[in-house]
Amino acid sequence: MKKLPFLIALCFIFLHCKNKEELQALSRNSHTQIDSLDLQVSEFAIVIHGGAGTILKENMTAENEAAYKSKLEEAIRIGYDILENGGSSLDAVEKTINVLEDSPLFNAGKGAVFTNAETNELDASIMDGKTLNAGASAGTKTVKNPIDLARVIMEESPHVMLSGAGAETFAMEQGLEVVDSSYFFTENRFQSLQRIKEYEAQKQANNKTAFYDATIKDSKFGTVGCVALDKNGNLAAGTSTGGMTNKRWGRIGDSPIIGAGTYANNNTCAVSSTGWGEFFIRAMVAYDISALMEYKGLNLKDAAKEVIQKKVPELGGDGGIIAVDKHGNIVMEFNTAGMYRASMNEKGELYIGIYKD
Repeated sequence: MKKLPFLIALCFIFLHCKNKEELQALSRNSHTQIDSLDLQVSEFAIVIHGGAGTILKENMTAENEAAYKSKLEEAIRIGYDILENGGSSLDAVEKTINVLEDSPLFNAGKGAVFTNAETNELDASIMDGKTLNAGASAGTKTVKNPIDLARVIMEESPHVMLSGAGAETFAMEQGLEVVDSSYFFTENRFQSLQRIKEYEAQKQANNKTAFYDATIKDSKFGTVGCVALDKNGNLAAGTSTGGMTNKRWGRIGDSPIIGAGTYANNNTCAVSSTGWGEFFIRAMVAYDISALMEYKGLNLKDAAKEVIQKKVPELGGDGGIIAVDKHGNIVMEFNTAGMYRASMNEKGELYIGIYKD
């Protein structure tokens, strides 16, 4: 009987909301009460990121800004078209990430950063919110599109994660495109490694003039990701990266770790992370957002803010996430100076962002 006044009040509110837009606004501004009614804000939606970090407008040329925006739009429209035509969220996530992996602008696939040994080691993961099945690969050097490998691991193997030479063998057995390691070489990424090595050498020699620039500060960042909700109500998330510049000893970050870099659950949300991987692993960022929704009753916006603006910084880390919930609500939360990001909803409304608004 205690719930009766609340239910009466809720019905009164709904009767006085004149249209879908008012209901959507009500849902976005509420917490568990409206969410619990499974109010659909958007029939389908897609969000992407191209990494977070010290991305400042004053350091970006007009040409580079235009290039990033153009590629983000190209990528998200690929996924949007799949969803609009009734395709699956998994297909939308994979094909969207392919576009970002094939671009030298982002730290994934073609644009992967260099290790201390001047090689490229790539990681990726994907997750199906309907089945909670997942696949991931780590430390590959010849697979052209690591997100494709993550998906075939999920669908064609009994395992969740494969790494190194074994993952590459499986990729070849599955007919995925394998390239010479020189494919991943880009001059910009190589020079970034050299600047970091020079800085480390000067620092070790106690050189007081060692210059710590944005390249060095952002050496721990760089990822691409996509989350999507399809017309069948299924969520999916995927993440792909070249990892951390100057990494050693086969280091693996959060991107291929289910629950840290990637998570999807039809009961809550789909999340892809980008940031300082060690802290995102320790905080289990992607899963924690879902868990706050499922067990504490937070909405997506509040759950993401709790993790990204409070939990991760308290540990000493930084970065961001993109997410979409089961109703089509979209969140792009980050605690850095910028994050390459874009979103589209069922109406075809496109948003592209780079800097902190």
